[in-house]
Amino acid sequence: MVQSSASAIQVNAKSPVSDKELKELQEYFAVMPIDEILAGLHFIHKRWIAKKGGFLMVGRKSKIKREIHLLTPEQAKWRLKNWKAMIKNYRERGYSYPTISRIKKSLQEIAKSR
Repeated sequence: MVQSSASAIQVNAKSPVSDKELKELQEYFAVMPIDEILAGLHFIHKRWIAKKGGFLMVGRKSKIKREIHLLTPEQAKWRLKNWKAMIKNYRERGYSYPTISRIKKSLQEIAKSR
């Protein structure tokens, strides 16, 4: 339950709030516009739901890093040469086209630089 007036907001939290946390919240509300605070809360709420639902693996390597980790230039060149087969493989694993495109860009960098 949230009650607000021109200068006060009362919030019931699930867990106890320390004096330090309360002071930090007050500082945020004092210096930031409400629409920015709400945008941040909206973002973190969606992230929290994804984490709680098992969709967001916090601290895990990204799909791109998992695909290109420890690849040699020869392996990267082979994957680029057989790119159509790689696309099929990535799509079967459920990767989106933007993710596949980022993997290809990383493979091109590995093939050139190493």
